[in-house]
Amino acid sequence: MNIRIYRIYDDDLPQGYHALVDRLWPRGISKAEADLDGHWKELAPSNDLRKWFDHDPDKWGDFRKEYLSELSDHKKDAKERLEEVSRKNLILLYGAKDKKHSHAHILKEYLEKLV
Repeated sequence: MNIRIYRIYDDDLPQGYHALVDRLWPRGISKAEADLDGHWKELAPSNDLRKWFDHDPDKWGDFRKEYLSELSDHKKDAKERLEEVSRKNLILLYGAKDKKHSHAHILKEYLEKLV
């Protein structure tokens, strides 16, 4: 399985299983426009962690550690979601402006270890 990351606002998303991995729905995108195969909000950072991080690059290391801890508590959910994808390309979609410090990178690494 090939796992890739894109902002939901990007043009020309590649073919594959499109999963939104944000807990909150992205602004300015309708559900019809998004054309998603799944909304994996249970694999997104918790509201408390998301609010604490607030996209502050200085908190990235601690955020990563805490988010991986949260993901380990949702390992069964992650495996079930991966089974939905089968052999398609998995496209993880997120809405944050900061492409470097998006939780989607951490989730991608985590999922790749489960495949």
